[in-house]
Amino acid sequence: MKPRTAFVLLGPVLILSLLSCKKPVQKSAIKIDGTGSGRVFEGIGAVSAGASSRLLIDYPEPQRSQILDYLFKPSYGAFLQHLKVEVGGDMDSTDGSEPSHMYTRTDENYNRGYEWWLMKEAKARNPRIILDALP
Repeated sequence: MKPRTAFVLLGPVLILSLLSCKKPVQKSAIKIDGTGSGRVFEGIGAVSAGASSRLLIDYPEPQRSQILDYLFKPSYGAFLQHLKVEVGGDMDSTDGSEPSHMYTRTDENYNRGYEWWLMKEAKARNPRIILDALP
């Protein structure tokens, strides 16, 4: 294709593209009312499920504590305010498996697995963190 032919064919397309992409600037007024009954920001959280944090417990010190500090310590790093964990059930439900904390009604052992450990570490760094568990 000759350069002149390409310009004749692509020129109008380029001009129309530039004109159609230009949007008028719209101004918006945002009213902040602390007495309103709207939604409330409750913080930033994370989910540990499907073996997503399985390797964290195996990290050597001091790197493991540094990572935990970056995740949960107030006014430092990510400062997560909410942690939801998947409770282990002795099966490979997603990407990995975790032992159950209870095999019978009288058998309670919260030291099995790593999710309970992660919740204790999060609570030690931020006593006000919200903890949730999902089966």
